[in-house]
Amino acid sequence: MAFQLDGEQTLDLTPGHARGQRSGKGLWQAEYGRRLRLTDALVVGGAVALAQLIRFGGVDTNAPLDWAGDARIGYSVISIVLALTWIGFLAVSKAWSASVIGTGPEEYRRLIAATMRLFGVIAIVSLLLRIDFARGYLAIAFPVGLAGLVLNRLFWRKFAARQRRSGRYLTSVLVVGRRDSAGEIMRCFARDPAVGYHVVGVYTPYGASDETEFDIAATDLPPVVEESSVLDAVRATGADTVAIAATEHLGAKGINDLLWKLAPLGVELVVTPGFVDVADQRISIRPVANLPLLHLEKPQYDRANSLGHAAFDFFFAAAALLAVCPLMIATALAIKLTSRGPVFYRSERIGLNGRPFDMIKFRSMYVDADKELDALLPENDGAGPLFKLRDDPRVTPIGRILRKYSLDELPQFLNVLTGDMSVVGPRPPLRVEVDRYDRKVRRRLLVRPGVTGLWQVSGRSDLSWEESVRLDLSYVENWSMVQDLLIIKKTISAVARSDGAY
Repeated sequence: MAFQLDGEQTLDLTPGHARGQRSGKGLWQAEYGRRLRLTDALVVGGAVALAQLIRFGGVDTNAPLDWAGDARIGYSVISIVLALTWIGFLAVSKAWSASVIGTGPEEYRRLIAATMRLFGVIAIVSLLLRIDFARGYLAIAFPVGLAGLVLNRLFWRKFAARQRRSGRYLTSVLVVGRRDSAGEIMRCFARDPAVGYHVVGVYTPYGASDETEFDIAATDLPPVVEESSVLDAVRATGADTVAIAATEHLGAKGINDLLWKLAPLGVELVVTPGFVDVADQRISIRPVANLPLLHLEKPQYDRANSLGHAAFDFFFAAAALLAVCPLMIATALAIKLTSRGPVFYRSERIGLNGRPFDMIKFRSMYVDADKELDALLPENDGAGPLFKLRDDPRVTPIGRILRKYSLDELPQFLNVLTGDMSVVGPRPPLRVEVDRYDRKVRRRLLVRPGVTGLWQVSGRSDLSWEESVRLDLSYVENWSMVQDLLIIKKTISAVARSDGAY
Protein backbone atom coordinates (compact mmCIF):
# COMPACT_ATOMS: atom_id res chain seq x y z
CA MET A 1 0.00 0.00 0.00
CA ALA A 2 1.48 3.39 -0.98
CA PHE A 3 0.46 7.03 -1.01
CA GLN A 4 1.83 10.54 -1.30
CA LEU A 5 2.58 12.46 1.94
CA ASP A 6 2.81 16.29 1.93
CA GLY A 7 3.96 16.40 -1.68
CA GLU A 8 7.07 14.40 -0.86
CA GLN A 9 8.15 10.92 -1.84
CA THR A 10 5.64 8.11 -2.18
CA LEU A 11 5.55 5.96 0.94
CA ASP A 12 5.01 2.23 0.96
CA LEU A 13 3.12 1.41 4.17
CA THR A 14 3.71 -2.32 3.95
CA PRO A 15 5.69 -3.25 7.10
CA GLY A 16 9.39 -3.67 6.47
CA HIS A 17 9.50 -7.29 7.52
CA ALA A 18 6.64 -8.10 5.11
CA ARG A 19 8.84 -6.90 2.27
CA GLY A 20 11.66 -9.19 3.36
CA GLN A 21 13.49 -6.33 5.11
CA ARG A 22 14.53 -6.58 8.72
CA SER A 23 16.88 -4.33 10.67
CA GLY A 24 19.71 -5.57 12.84
CA LYS A 25 17.51 -4.98 15.87
CA GLY A 26 14.67 -6.92 14.25
CA LEU A 27 16.94 -9.89 13.62
CA TRP A 28 18.26 -10.21 17.16
CA GLN A 29 14.82 -9.54 18.64
CA ALA A 30 13.36 -12.35 16.52
CA GLU A 31 16.10 -14.72 17.66
CA TYR A 32 15.71 -13.64 21.29
CA GLY A 33 11.92 -13.99 21.09
CA ARG A 34 12.11 -17.52 19.68
CA ARG A 35 14.38 -18.64 22.50
CA LEU A 36 12.16 -16.96 25.06
CA ARG A 37 8.96 -18.55 23.77
CA LEU A 38 10.55 -21.99 23.67
CA THR A 39 11.99 -21.83 27.19
CA ASP A 40 8.79 -20.29 28.61
CA ALA A 41 6.83 -23.19 27.13
CA LEU A 42 9.28 -25.67 28.66
CA VAL A 43 8.96 -23.95 32.04
CA VAL A 44 5.16 -24.06 31.95
CA GLY A 45 5.13 -27.68 30.81
CA GLY A 46 7.68 -28.62 33.45
CA ALA A 47 5.74 -26.90 36.24
CA VAL A 48 2.48 -28.64 35.31
CA ALA A 49 4.22 -32.01 34.99
CA LEU A 50 5.94 -31.53 38.35
CA ALA A 51 2.61 -30.70 40.00
CA GLN A 52 1.03 -33.85 38.60
CA LEU A 53 4.05 -35.94 39.58
CA ILE A 54 4.06 -34.72 43.18
CA ARG A 55 0.28 -34.71 43.68
CA PHE A 56 -0.62 -37.95 41.86
CA GLY A 57 2.66 -39.85 41.74
CA GLY A 58 3.21 -39.77 37.97
CA VAL A 59 2.68 -37.84 34.75
CA ASP A 60 0.72 -40.66 33.15
CA THR A 61 -1.72 -41.08 36.03
CA ASN A 62 -5.37 -41.95 35.40
CA ALA A 63 -6.58 -39.98 38.41
CA PRO A 64 -9.96 -38.56 37.33
CA LEU A 65 -11.12 -34.97 37.63
CA ASP A 66 -13.85 -34.45 40.23
CA TRP A 67 -16.68 -32.69 38.44
CA ALA A 68 -20.43 -32.87 37.82
CA GLY A 69 -20.21 -33.97 34.18
CA ASP A 70 -20.67 -37.49 32.86
CA ALA A 71 -17.38 -37.74 30.97
CA ARG A 72 -14.36 -39.12 32.80
CA ILE A 73 -11.40 -36.78 32.37
CA GLY A 74 -7.98 -37.70 33.73
CA TYR A 75 -5.42 -35.24 35.05
CA SER A 76 -3.05 -36.04 32.19
CA VAL A 77 -5.53 -34.32 29.87
CA ILE A 78 -6.04 -31.50 32.39
CA SER A 79 -2.28 -30.93 32.53
CA ILE A 80 -2.00 -30.66 28.76
CA VAL A 81 -4.96 -28.27 28.56
CA LEU A 82 -3.62 -26.18 31.46
CA ALA A 83 -0.16 -25.87 29.91
CA LEU A 84 -1.53 -24.87 26.50
CA THR A 85 -3.99 -22.40 28.03
CA TRP A 86 -1.23 -20.88 30.18
CA ILE A 87 0.93 -20.37 27.10
CA GLY A 88 -2.08 -18.87 25.32
CA PHE A 89 -2.64 -16.38 28.15
CA LEU A 90 1.03 -15.34 27.93
CA ALA A 91 0.59 -14.73 24.21
CA VAL A 92 -2.63 -12.73 24.66
CA SER A 93 -0.96 -10.63 27.38
CA LYS A 94 1.83 -9.87 24.89
CA ALA A 95 4.45 -11.28 27.22
CA TRP A 96 6.70 -11.84 24.19
CA SER A 97 6.15 -8.43 22.61
CA ALA A 98 9.34 -6.96 21.18
CA SER A 99 8.58 -3.71 23.01
CA VAL A 100 8.93 -5.29 26.46
CA ILE A 101 11.24 -8.30 26.24
CA GLY A 102 14.45 -7.56 28.04
CA THR A 103 13.14 -4.31 29.53
CA GLY A 104 12.57 -5.32 33.15
CA PRO A 105 9.53 -4.39 35.30
CA GLU A 106 6.93 -4.33 32.53
CA GLU A 107 8.11 -7.71 31.28
CA TYR A 108 7.67 -9.26 34.72
CA ARG A 109 4.34 -7.48 35.25
CA ARG A 110 2.89 -9.10 32.13
CA LEU A 111 4.04 -12.55 33.26
CA ILE A 112 2.37 -12.09 36.64
CA ALA A 113 -0.79 -10.57 35.13
CA ALA A 114 -1.21 -13.43 32.63
CA THR A 115 -0.75 -16.07 35.33
CA MET A 116 -3.16 -14.33 37.73
CA ARG A 117 -5.79 -14.01 34.99
CA LEU A 118 -5.51 -17.71 34.23
CA PHE A 119 -5.88 -18.55 37.92
CA GLY A 120 -8.98 -16.32 38.07
CA VAL A 121 -10.52 -17.97 35.01
CA ILE A 122 -9.96 -21.42 36.51
CA ALA A 123 -11.64 -20.30 39.75
CA ILE A 124 -14.68 -18.99 37.86
CA VAL A 125 -14.94 -22.08 35.64
CA SER A 126 -14.72 -24.39 38.65
CA LEU A 127 -17.63 -22.55 40.28
CA LEU A 128 -19.82 -22.45 37.17
CA LEU A 129 -19.23 -26.07 36.12
CA ARG A 130 -18.86 -27.40 39.66
CA ILE A 131 -15.37 -28.70 39.04
CA ASP A 132 -13.27 -29.55 42.08
CA PHE A 133 -9.65 -29.25 40.99
CA ALA A 134 -7.12 -30.89 43.27
CA ARG A 135 -5.91 -27.98 45.40
CA GLY A 136 -2.47 -29.46 45.92
CA TYR A 137 -2.04 -29.77 42.15
CA LEU A 138 -2.82 -26.09 41.51
CA ALA A 139 -0.88 -24.99 44.60
CA ILE A 140 2.26 -26.51 43.09
CA ALA A 141 1.74 -25.71 39.41
CA PHE A 142 1.09 -21.97 39.65
CA PRO A 143 3.80 -20.85 42.13
CA VAL A 144 6.43 -23.10 40.55
CA GLY A 145 5.48 -22.03 37.04
CA LEU A 146 5.43 -18.32 37.84
CA ALA A 147 8.76 -18.49 39.67
CA GLY A 148 10.23 -20.44 36.76
CA LEU A 149 8.98 -17.90 34.23
CA VAL A 150 10.49 -15.00 36.18
CA LEU A 151 13.82 -16.82 36.58
CA ASN A 152 13.78 -17.70 32.90
CA ARG A 153 13.35 -14.03 31.97
CA LEU A 154 16.10 -13.08 34.39
CA PHE A 155 18.45 -15.61 32.78
CA TRP A 156 17.77 -14.33 29.27
CA ARG A 157 18.09 -10.69 30.36
CA LYS A 158 21.56 -11.46 31.75
CA PHE A 159 22.37 -13.30 28.54
CA ALA A 160 21.29 -10.27 26.48
CA ALA A 161 23.34 -7.94 28.71
CA ARG A 162 26.46 -10.05 28.08
CA GLN A 163 25.78 -10.01 24.36
CA ARG A 164 25.41 -6.23 24.36
CA ARG A 165 28.66 -5.72 26.22
CA SER A 166 30.38 -7.77 23.52
CA GLY A 167 28.84 -5.68 20.72
CA ARG A 168 25.80 -7.80 19.82
CA TYR A 169 22.06 -7.35 20.46
CA LEU A 170 22.48 -3.59 20.00
CA THR A 171 19.91 -0.96 19.08
CA SER A 172 21.36 1.58 16.65
CA VAL A 173 20.17 5.10 17.41
CA LEU A 174 20.17 8.18 15.18
CA VAL A 175 19.90 11.36 17.26
CA VAL A 176 18.03 14.25 15.68
CA GLY A 177 18.99 17.48 17.41
CA ARG A 178 21.93 19.55 18.53
CA ARG A 179 25.30 17.93 19.06
CA ASP A 180 25.29 18.75 22.77
CA SER A 181 21.96 16.89 23.10
CA ALA A 182 23.50 13.91 21.32
CA GLY A 183 26.45 14.05 23.70
CA GLU A 184 24.18 13.95 26.74
CA ILE A 185 22.21 11.03 25.28
CA MET A 186 25.44 9.15 24.56
CA ARG A 187 26.70 9.68 28.11
CA CYS A 188 23.43 8.34 29.51
CA PHE A 189 23.66 5.22 27.32
CA ALA A 190 27.32 4.72 28.27
CA ARG A 191 26.46 4.58 31.98
CA ASP A 192 24.57 1.34 31.39
CA PRO A 193 25.97 -0.57 28.39
CA ALA A 194 23.72 -3.52 29.25
CA VAL A 195 20.71 -1.68 27.77
CA GLY A 196 22.33 -1.97 24.34
CA TYR A 197 21.64 1.49 22.87
CA HIS A 198 24.38 2.67 20.50
CA VAL A 199 24.37 6.10 18.85
CA VAL A 200 25.46 5.69 15.23
CA GLY A 201 24.97 9.23 14.00
CA VAL A 202 23.75 12.73 14.64
CA TYR A 203 21.42 14.56 12.25
CA THR A 204 21.14 18.24 13.09
CA PRO A 205 18.23 20.18 11.59
CA TYR A 206 19.77 23.47 12.69
CA GLY A 207 22.30 23.75 9.87
CA ALA A 208 25.96 24.74 9.89
CA SER A 209 25.43 27.41 12.56
CA ASP A 210 25.20 24.66 15.15
CA GLU A 211 28.83 23.63 14.61
CA THR A 212 30.25 26.40 16.77
CA GLU A 213 28.04 25.62 19.75
CA PHE A 214 29.59 22.34 20.77
CA ASP A 215 33.05 20.82 20.64
CA ILE A 216 32.40 17.51 18.91
CA ALA A 217 35.94 16.20 19.42
CA ALA A 218 35.78 16.70 23.17
CA THR A 219 32.89 14.27 23.62
CA ASP A 220 33.87 11.63 21.10
CA LEU A 221 30.55 11.90 19.26
CA PRO A 222 29.92 9.99 16.03
CA PRO A 223 30.13 12.14 12.91
CA VAL A 224 27.24 14.33 11.92
CA VAL A 225 25.26 12.75 9.11
CA GLU A 226 25.23 15.14 6.14
CA GLU A 227 21.95 14.12 4.51
CA SER A 228 19.04 16.11 3.15
CA SER A 229 16.39 14.52 5.40
CA VAL A 230 15.97 12.36 8.48
CA LEU A 231 14.88 9.42 6.27
CA ASP A 232 18.07 9.67 4.23
CA ALA A 233 20.09 9.81 7.47
CA VAL A 234 18.31 6.68 8.72
CA ARG A 235 19.16 4.81 5.51
CA ALA A 236 22.77 6.04 5.57
CA THR A 237 23.39 4.93 9.17
CA GLY A 238 21.18 1.82 9.26
CA ALA A 239 19.59 3.10 12.47
CA ASP A 240 16.86 1.05 14.16
CA THR A 241 15.61 3.94 16.30
CA VAL A 242 15.37 7.71 15.86
CA ALA A 243 15.72 9.77 19.06
CA ILE A 244 14.27 13.25 18.71
CA ALA A 245 16.01 15.90 20.81
CA ALA A 246 14.93 18.80 18.58
CA THR A 247 11.24 18.99 19.46
CA GLU A 248 11.19 22.79 19.31
CA HIS A 249 12.50 22.67 15.72
CA LEU A 250 10.27 19.90 14.37
CA GLY A 251 7.11 20.82 16.24
CA ALA A 252 4.14 18.54 16.90
CA LYS A 253 3.17 18.26 13.23
CA GLY A 254 6.74 17.53 12.13
CA ILE A 255 7.17 14.75 14.69
CA ASN A 256 3.83 13.19 13.73
CA ASP A 257 4.72 13.30 10.03
CA LEU A 258 8.12 11.75 10.76
CA LEU A 259 6.43 8.92 12.63
CA TRP A 260 4.40 8.08 9.51
CA LYS A 261 7.50 8.18 7.34
CA LEU A 262 9.52 5.90 9.64
CA ALA A 263 6.75 3.30 10.03
CA PRO A 264 7.32 1.63 6.62
CA LEU A 265 11.02 1.28 7.43
CA GLY A 266 10.33 -0.55 10.68
CA VAL A 267 12.20 2.19 12.58
CA GLU A 268 11.05 3.23 16.04
CA LEU A 269 10.68 6.85 17.08
CA VAL A 270 11.41 8.08 20.61
CA VAL A 271 11.38 11.62 21.96
CA THR A 272 13.86 12.60 24.67
CA PRO A 273 12.31 14.90 27.30
CA GLY A 274 15.43 17.03 27.80
CA PHE A 275 16.16 16.05 31.41
CA VAL A 276 18.08 13.21 33.06
CA ASP A 277 18.36 11.50 36.45
CA VAL A 278 14.61 11.55 37.12
CA ALA A 279 13.33 8.15 38.30
CA ASP A 280 10.24 6.64 36.68
CA GLN A 281 8.18 6.86 39.87
CA ARG A 282 8.37 10.65 39.59
CA ILE A 283 7.16 10.74 35.98
CA SER A 284 3.59 10.47 34.73
CA ILE A 285 1.93 11.29 31.40
CA ARG A 286 -1.44 13.01 31.57
CA PRO A 287 -3.10 13.81 28.22
CA VAL A 288 -4.90 17.16 28.18
CA ALA A 289 -6.98 17.96 25.07
CA ASN A 290 -4.95 15.41 23.04
CA LEU A 291 -1.72 17.05 24.26
CA PRO A 292 0.40 14.58 26.26
CA LEU A 293 1.84 16.45 29.26
CA LEU A 294 4.82 14.99 31.11
CA HIS A 295 4.37 15.64 34.83
CA LEU A 296 7.35 15.53 37.21
CA GLU A 297 6.83 14.99 40.92
CA LYS A 298 8.91 17.03 43.35
CA PRO A 299 12.24 15.58 44.66
CA GLN A 300 11.75 12.78 47.17
CA TYR A 301 14.47 13.63 49.73
CA ASP A 302 11.92 14.29 52.51
CA ARG A 303 10.81 10.65 52.38
CA ALA A 304 14.42 9.56 53.01
CA ASN A 305 14.24 11.37 56.37
CA SER A 306 10.96 9.79 57.46
CA LEU A 307 10.41 7.92 60.70
CA GLY A 308 9.79 4.68 58.81
CA HIS A 309 13.12 4.91 57.01
CA ALA A 310 14.90 5.67 60.29
CA ALA A 311 13.34 2.55 61.83
CA PHE A 312 14.51 0.46 58.88
CA ASP A 313 18.04 1.84 59.25
CA PHE A 314 18.14 1.06 62.96
CA PHE A 315 16.94 -2.53 62.73
CA PHE A 316 19.00 -3.29 59.62
CA ALA A 317 22.18 -1.91 61.24
CA ALA A 318 21.53 -3.86 64.45
CA ALA A 319 21.00 -7.09 62.48
CA ALA A 320 24.11 -6.43 60.37
CA LEU A 321 26.30 -5.81 63.42
CA LEU A 322 25.01 -8.99 65.03
CA ALA A 323 25.71 -10.99 61.86
CA VAL A 324 29.26 -9.67 61.34
CA CYS A 325 30.25 -9.53 65.02
CA PRO A 326 32.67 -12.50 64.78
CA LEU A 327 34.26 -10.99 61.66
CA MET A 328 34.65 -7.62 63.38
CA ILE A 329 36.32 -9.23 66.40
CA ALA A 330 38.76 -11.09 64.11
CA THR A 331 39.46 -7.86 62.20
CA ALA A 332 40.12 -5.93 65.41
CA LEU A 333 42.58 -8.60 66.59
CA ALA A 334 44.38 -8.59 63.22
CA ILE A 335 44.79 -4.80 63.34
CA LYS A 336 46.01 -4.81 66.94
CA LEU A 337 48.52 -7.61 66.41
CA THR A 338 50.08 -6.29 63.17
CA SER A 339 50.60 -2.57 63.85
CA ARG A 340 50.73 -0.23 66.83
CA GLY A 341 47.90 2.16 67.46
CA PRO A 342 44.14 2.04 68.06
CA VAL A 343 41.82 -0.41 66.37
CA PHE A 344 39.38 2.28 65.27
CA TYR A 345 39.91 5.50 63.34
CA ARG A 346 37.59 8.46 63.77
CA SER A 347 37.20 11.05 61.03
CA GLU A 348 35.04 14.16 61.08
CA ARG A 349 32.38 14.06 58.37
CA ILE A 350 29.48 16.34 57.52
CA GLY A 351 26.03 14.84 57.82
CA LEU A 352 22.37 15.81 57.54
CA ASN A 353 21.87 19.56 57.04
CA GLY A 354 25.60 20.23 57.43
CA ARG A 355 25.89 18.83 60.96
CA PRO A 356 29.38 17.40 61.71
CA PHE A 357 29.84 13.98 63.31
CA ASP A 358 32.67 11.50 63.93
CA MET A 359 32.55 8.63 61.46
CA ILE A 360 34.12 5.46 62.83
CA LYS A 361 36.11 2.97 60.74
CA PHE A 362 38.63 0.23 61.33
CA ARG A 363 42.13 1.74 61.15
CA SER A 364 43.74 0.79 57.84
CA MET A 365 46.77 3.13 57.97
CA TYR A 366 49.81 3.52 60.15
CA VAL A 367 49.59 5.93 63.09
CA ASP A 368 50.14 9.63 62.17
CA ALA A 369 49.51 8.91 58.49
CA ASP A 370 47.79 12.31 58.15
CA LYS A 371 51.13 14.07 58.69
CA GLU A 372 52.44 12.60 55.43
CA LEU A 373 49.51 13.82 53.34
CA ASP A 374 51.14 17.02 52.05
CA ALA A 375 54.11 15.09 50.64
CA LEU A 376 51.77 12.73 48.74
CA LEU A 377 49.38 15.33 47.27
CA PRO A 378 51.23 15.55 43.90
CA GLU A 379 50.55 11.83 43.36
CA ASN A 380 46.81 12.11 44.00
CA ASP A 381 44.69 9.62 42.01
CA GLY A 382 41.43 10.96 43.40
CA ALA A 383 38.86 13.14 41.67
CA GLY A 384 38.03 16.73 42.55
CA PRO A 385 38.73 17.54 46.19
CA LEU A 386 39.11 13.85 47.08
CA PHE A 387 42.53 12.38 47.87
CA LYS A 388 43.02 8.78 46.77
CA LEU A 389 46.23 6.89 46.04
CA ARG A 390 46.19 3.42 44.52
CA ASP A 391 49.47 2.40 46.17
CA ASP A 392 49.31 4.54 49.29
CA PRO A 393 52.45 3.81 51.40
CA ARG A 394 50.57 4.78 54.55
CA VAL A 395 48.22 1.77 54.31
CA THR A 396 49.15 -1.26 56.42
CA PRO A 397 49.25 -4.79 54.91
CA ILE A 398 46.09 -5.68 56.82
CA GLY A 399 44.60 -2.35 55.80
CA ARG A 400 44.94 -3.21 52.11
CA ILE A 401 42.83 -6.32 52.65
CA LEU A 402 40.27 -4.38 54.68
CA ARG A 403 39.97 -1.70 52.00
CA LYS A 404 39.77 -4.19 49.14
CA TYR A 405 36.68 -5.82 50.63
CA SER A 406 35.37 -2.70 52.46
CA LEU A 407 35.74 -4.40 55.83
CA ASP A 408 37.12 -1.15 57.27
CA GLU A 409 33.65 0.37 56.83
CA LEU A 410 31.75 -2.16 58.97
CA PRO A 411 31.92 -0.03 62.17
CA GLN A 412 29.92 2.65 60.34
CA PHE A 413 26.82 0.65 61.26
CA LEU A 414 27.41 2.08 64.75
CA ASN A 415 26.96 5.54 63.21
CA VAL A 416 23.67 4.30 61.77
CA LEU A 417 22.50 3.24 65.23
CA THR A 418 23.27 6.71 66.59
CA GLY A 419 21.32 8.34 63.77
CA ASP A 420 24.28 10.11 62.14
CA MET A 421 24.21 7.91 59.02
CA SER A 422 21.82 5.76 57.02
CA VAL A 423 22.44 2.30 55.59
CA VAL A 424 22.09 3.79 52.09
CA GLY A 425 22.81 7.39 51.16
CA PRO A 426 25.31 9.80 49.60
CA ARG A 427 29.02 9.34 50.35
CA PRO A 428 29.90 10.97 53.74
CA PRO A 429 31.93 14.10 52.81
CA LEU A 430 34.84 15.77 54.58
CA ARG A 431 34.55 19.35 55.77
CA VAL A 432 37.11 20.46 53.17
CA GLU A 433 34.86 19.04 50.44
CA VAL A 434 31.73 20.72 51.78
CA ASP A 435 33.53 24.07 51.94
CA ARG A 436 33.92 23.82 48.14
CA TYR A 437 30.29 22.87 47.44
CA ASP A 438 28.17 25.19 45.36
CA ARG A 439 24.47 25.58 46.01
CA LYS A 440 23.53 22.65 43.80
CA VAL A 441 26.02 20.18 45.30
CA ARG A 442 24.95 21.13 48.84
CA ARG A 443 21.72 19.24 48.12
CA ARG A 444 23.70 16.12 49.03
CA LEU A 445 23.34 17.23 52.66
CA LEU A 446 19.52 17.05 52.58
CA VAL A 447 19.68 13.37 53.57
CA ARG A 448 21.93 11.39 55.88
CA PRO A 449 25.12 10.00 54.34
CA GLY A 450 25.18 6.24 53.85
CA VAL A 451 27.37 3.25 54.60
CA THR A 452 26.73 2.41 50.95
CA GLY A 453 25.10 4.17 48.04
CA LEU A 454 24.95 4.58 44.29
CA TRP A 455 28.63 5.60 44.37
CA GLN A 456 29.48 2.29 46.05
CA VAL A 457 27.83 0.16 43.36
CA SER A 458 28.95 2.29 40.41
CA GLY A 459 32.72 2.24 40.60
CA ARG A 460 33.63 3.62 44.04
CA SER A 461 37.11 5.20 43.85
CA ASP A 462 37.17 4.88 40.05
CA LEU A 463 34.40 7.48 39.68
CA SER A 464 35.14 11.01 38.55
CA TRP A 465 34.16 13.84 40.88
CA GLU A 466 31.37 14.93 38.52
CA GLU A 467 29.97 11.40 38.30
CA SER A 468 30.11 10.97 42.07
CA VAL A 469 28.17 14.22 42.54
CA ARG A 470 25.64 13.25 39.86
CA LEU A 471 24.95 9.89 41.50
CA ASP A 472 24.53 11.41 44.96
CA LEU A 473 22.15 14.11 43.71
CA SER A 474 20.19 11.51 41.74
CA TYR A 475 19.79 9.48 44.93
CA VAL A 476 18.63 12.52 46.92
CA GLU A 477 16.03 13.52 44.32
CA ASN A 478 14.71 10.03 43.56
CA TRP A 479 14.79 8.27 46.91
CA SER A 480 12.64 5.17 47.32
CA MET A 481 12.73 2.17 49.62
CA VAL A 482 12.88 -0.17 46.64
CA GLN A 483 15.96 1.63 45.36
CA ASP A 484 17.62 1.28 48.79
CA LEU A 485 17.01 -2.47 48.78
CA LEU A 486 18.42 -2.80 45.25
CA ILE A 487 21.54 -0.81 46.25
CA ILE A 488 22.07 -3.07 49.27
CA LYS A 489 21.82 -6.11 47.01
CA LYS A 490 24.26 -4.64 44.47
CA THR A 491 26.66 -3.59 47.23
CA ILE A 492 27.19 -7.19 48.26
CA SER A 493 28.21 -8.06 44.69
CA ALA A 494 30.41 -4.96 44.29
CA VAL A 495 32.24 -5.63 47.56
CA ALA A 496 32.76 -9.29 46.68
CA ARG A 497 34.36 -8.23 43.37
CA SER A 498 36.29 -5.38 45.11
CA ASP A 499 35.40 -3.10 42.18
CA GLY A 500 37.12 0.30 42.37
CA ALA A 501 38.43 -0.27 45.90
CA TYR A 502 41.84 1.04 46.97
